[in-house]
Amino acid sequence: MTQSCTARVTAAYRRIAETDRPEVWILLRPEEEVLAEATALDARLAAGEPLPLAGVVFAVKDNIDVADLPTTAGCPGFAYHPDASATAVQRLLDAGALLLGKTNLDQFATGLVGTRSPYGAVRNALLPEKISGGSSSGSAVAVALGIVDIALGTDTAGSGRVPAALNGIVGIKPTLGIVPTTGVLPAARSYDAVTVFARTLTEAQTAVGFMTGADRHDPRSRTWPDDVRLAAPARPRIAVPRDEDLAPLSPGGRAAFAAAVKQLEAAGATTAVVDVSPLLAAARLLYDGALVAERYASVGDFIADNRSAADPTVARIILAAASLPAHALATDQERLDRYRVHADGLLSGYDALVLPTTTGHPDIAEVLADPVVVNSRMGTYTNFVNLLDMAAVAVPAGEADGSPFGVSVITRAFRDQPAIDIAALLTGEQAPGPLPDGGIDLAVFGAHLTGQPLNHQLTDSGARYAGEVTTAACYRLTALATTPPKPGLVRVGPGDGAAITGERWTLSPAALGRFLAALPAPMSLGRVEVAGGSWVLGFQCDPHAAAGGTDITEHGGWRAYLEATGEATTA
Repeated sequence: MTQSCTARVTAAYRRIAETDRPEVWILLRPEEEVLAEATALDARLAAGEPLPLAGVVFAVKDNIDVADLPTTAGCPGFAYHPDASATAVQRLLDAGALLLGKTNLDQFATGLVGTRSPYGAVRNALLPEKISGGSSSGSAVAVALGIVDIALGTDTAGSGRVPAALNGIVGIKPTLGIVPTTGVLPAARSYDAVTVFARTLTEAQTAVGFMTGADRHDPRSRTWPDDVRLAAPARPRIAVPRDEDLAPLSPGGRAAFAAAVKQLEAAGATTAVVDVSPLLAAARLLYDGALVAERYASVGDFIADNRSAADPTVARIILAAASLPAHALATDQERLDRYRVHADGLLSGYDALVLPTTTGHPDIAEVLADPVVVNSRMGTYTNFVNLLDMAAVAVPAGEADGSPFGVSVITRAFRDQPAIDIAALLTGEQAPGPLPDGGIDLAVFGAHLTGQPLNHQLTDSGARYAGEVTTAACYRLTALATTPPKPGLVRVGPGDGAAITGERWTLSPAALGRFLAALPAPMSLGRVEVAGGSWVLGFQCDPHAAAGGTDITEHGGWRAYLEATGEATTA
C-alpha cells in the first residue's frame, strides 16, 4: 500500500460518511478502535516486520465469525458471540489486513437479491433503486462504493458472483474447500464457499491466496493437488452457450454477452458452442429438489421455534425442507453425481465455460412484489457451479439495459488460476498468479522456449511463464544433432563461460515429475546458477555429448543463434 495504515483507515471512514449507506453494515467498528490497530501496524512495519496485507481494509459478511463481534446471519434473535475468528478471517488479519466491520446479507445467506434482511434492503452501489444482489449484498456494495479494498462473502448458489455482476466488481469463488469454512455459519454445508469481492482481479486473488490451505477443524477443507494447472494456455479454448440457453436474457443482455465473447476471441481465445442445458437442470436441484434439506439442518430448528424472527420468504424456503424424506435427498445426490460426470465430459477439451453471471437487474420494488420467482431467475447461471464442484470468477463485461453486466469464467475444480487468467482477458489486467504459489521454477534454454517446438510440453501441463532468465557467466551452449534441434547447457570453470539467456517457467510438482521421467538423453535436470548468484532448477547437458556438438556460446542464447543462422522457428 502506498498510504500508511492509519491514512487508509481514515480514508475508509471518510468514504463511509460520504456515501451514507447505513444498510451496508450490520456492525461497523468504531473508527478510533480500528485506527489504534492501524497505528500499531504502522509501527510494526517501521520495525521491519513482514506484513504483506498491511493497510488493506476489509469487511466480512455477517455469517462469518469474527472474534468478539456478534454473528447475526441477518437475524438479530439468532446472534451469538464467537470466541475465535473464522480461519479465512484470521489468515487475513495475520497478514496485516484491517477489519472495518460486518456487512448485511440476505438472512441466513438465503437469497440472491439483497432485500431479505431486517437491517434493510441493500441498495445497488450505482443504481440505488435497483437490487444489489445477494446474499453477500453488503460486502459487494462496500467494495463497489470504494469503502474497503476487499470484502468476504459466501457463495452457495451464486452469492459471491451475482452481487459482483450487479455492482460492476470482481468476485472470485474458489474451488470448494480450498478456503476453509471453519467459523462460517452453513447455508448448505456441502456446497458453501468463502468468496472475495474486489475492484481488481489482483486484489481478489491476493486475498484468496492468503486464505487458502487445509484446516484440521474443517473436515471438508482441501489442499491443491500435485498436478494443479498454474496457467491458462496463451490461446485458451472456451465453451459458450447456445442461443436458446440465453433465452432468460434481454436483447441488451445478449448483445453484452456477445460482445464479451468477441473480446475473448480478439484476445486470442477460440470459442465453441456447447449445450449447457444439463448444467441449468442441475442448478434447479439446489432449491427445487431435496438438497434444500441442508439449509434446514443448519438453522431449521431455530426458525421453527422462532418463526416471527425470520424473514417470511427465508422461513418459507427453509421450513419447507422439514418434511423431505431422506430417500429424496439420496436420490438427488445421485442425480448430482451423474450431472458431475456429464459436466466433466462437456468441458473435455475446453479450458473454461463462459456464461452470463445472471439474467438481469430488477428493481427493489419488483423483488418485493414477487420475491421467490425473481430471486430464482437470478441464479439461473450460478446455482450449478458449487453443486458440480467447479470454480468461477465473475468479472464486469460492460452494460446491458443501463445496468452493469457481468460474465463468469467457470472451470473444473482446482483450475482456479486458468479461470483468473481468462477473466483477465476481459478486465484488461496483467493476470496475477500463480494460485497456488507453491510451484517449482524450471529454467529452459532451447526447444522449450516460447515459440519453439517443445514449448507445448510446458503449456499443455499448465506451466506458467515467469519471465526471462540469464545464467551466471560460467556456462557454454552447444547445438546438438537432435530432432528437433536443441542446445546443451554445460557449466564450465570461471572465465571459460558466458551468460546464457533462457526462460523461467513455473510448474506443479507432478508436471515437473513427468518432465523428468520423460527426459531423453543427453539432457538432465539440475541446479543452474543465474545472474545474481541464486540457483534454479534447469535443463543441462551431459558434457561428453555436448563436446560432440557445435559451440554456440558466442550468441548468448538459443533463440539468438537461430536468428543469426536463419533457422528461427515458431511452434
